Amino acid sequence: MSFDSVRDNRAESAQFMVDEITKVCQTYGKRAPGSEGEKKAVEHMAEQLKPFADDIRMEPFDVYPASFMGWIYISVSMYLIGLVAYFFQPITTLILFTVATVIMVLQFVLYKRFIDKLFVKKTSYNLLAIKHPTGEVKRRLLFNGHPDAACEWTFNYHLGGAGFIAHLVISFIGVFYFFIVTILAIVNRYAPFTDPLTIQILGYVCLAFLPLWVAIYFMWNEKIVVDGANDNLTGCYMGIAILKALKEQGVELENTEVGVLLTGSEEAGLRGAKAFCEAHPKDFHDVETIIFAYDTIHDGRFLGVNVKDLNNIVPADPHAVDLFYNAAKTVDVPIAKIGVPLGATDSAAFNQGGYQCVGITAMNHVLEDYYHTRKDSFDNLDPVGLANCFAASVQALEDFDNGM
Repeated sequence: MSFDSVRDNRAESAQFMVDEITKVCQTYGKRAPGSEGEKKAVEHMAEQLKPFADDIRMEPFDVYPASFMGWIYISVSMYLIGLVAYFFQPITTLILFTVATVIMVLQFVLYKRFIDKLFVKKTSYNLLAIKHPTGEVKRRLLFNGHPDAACEWTFNYHLGGAGFIAHLVISFIGVFYFFIVTILAIVNRYAPFTDPLTIQILGYVCLAFLPLWVAIYFMWNEKIVVDGANDNLTGCYMGIAILKALKEQGVELENTEVGVLLTGSEEAGLRGAKAFCEAHPKDFHDVETIIFAYDTIHDGRFLGVNVKDLNNIVPADPHAVDLFYNAAKTVDVPIAKIGVPLGATDSAAFNQGGYQCVGITAMNHVLEDYYHTRKDSFDNLDPVGLANCFAASVQALEDFDNGM
């Protein structure tokens, strides 16, 4: 059998994904990072992969799930204390604002593990399933997704993406403004350039940002874990569907090793992908290894290869970008080269960890109301978008197998 038979199976494969995503959401409970639901879902997918892969292993790793958004409680509290201190001791305000901003940037913007160990430790899991070629391994392609789901983003649910982003942007503008005002207040104490009343008035203006800063405490709701049907069971089942279709259509590869790599706790700041890179710094560099990191294959109109990730600051591997992009064009699947302007996918961690990777998304990056909300449910899937991404993925595998 040929790759054509696998590609022709796109509709059936998409339905398989929809059915299995529905089953996981209904059967294994909420899949917060490091939760029992996440573990059970990974174990279920490992069982599903057994008929299609030669080697399967689950790898546990430590994770501190609440730390990724936990900066909120630390940084926002420092900002509020700093606001009060401004009127008495602006030096204290400057120190508090600097420390709070460093924590926020490292933890939330750059996805560093700066304050992780201040929070409760749990165990999460990565899953690797490998299908060996019939001959010598000369290249390797891994299909990646993350099995965990996010806690609900309150403002995205109630206000939509525009309201969510507006709240964050205006809040950060307020922080920047107050930082400048604080410096002016300190300078005015030692080298007066205006009267104290003006400095006080500049501080009072900052009170306009106070409600927005307080609201950040409620930016996410730890009590509501969303289904994560699109984000990101679609990414998990894309790879599983491909291995299943290869097996059922009798396609054997001579020199290309194919695998499914599921990395846990992505919603806790790409922790599973980071753990995988640290556990395997050299294991998969014997031959060219490319990773397709799927995340939120929801709307086929927005299918894209993410040439930049992690708030548009981490570049993807150029070969991985071109491989998927050109494959989609070959099978007439609409696609664009885009970036990730807010947040990140596991592609960022893989590229930072020395792997060749590109993130594949099919979502509107002007966030819609299903993103990280209870509306990301199994009855909100796009079979056509899944089918198109499947076809492009199979074509990319064929091209890669042909040495492209």
